[in-house]
Amino acid sequence: MRWRSPGRGEFLIAVSMTNKQSMQTAPVAVSQFTGASQFIAPHGSQMAAGVLVTVPLVILVLFFQRRIVAGLTAGAVT
Repeated sequence: MRWRSPGRGEFLIAVSMTNKQSMQTAPVAVSQFTGASQFIAPHGSQMAAGVLVTVPLVILVLFFQRRIVAGLTAGAVT
């Protein structure tokens, strides 16, 4: 039996359930970049798009880091 990551199932659901380009998730939009031909995958463009999607999220987490930690520790049982 092969181990499957849970993220892969979410990707397949997002690919099959969205019929409008405006409603696609970021991983689906990045995966649909095309290369010069159907046999060439634009790995550089996909990696750059992944960084552009990830950087704002990292900045938000760094900005709200104290509040995130305070919220997590407020619910801890002592």
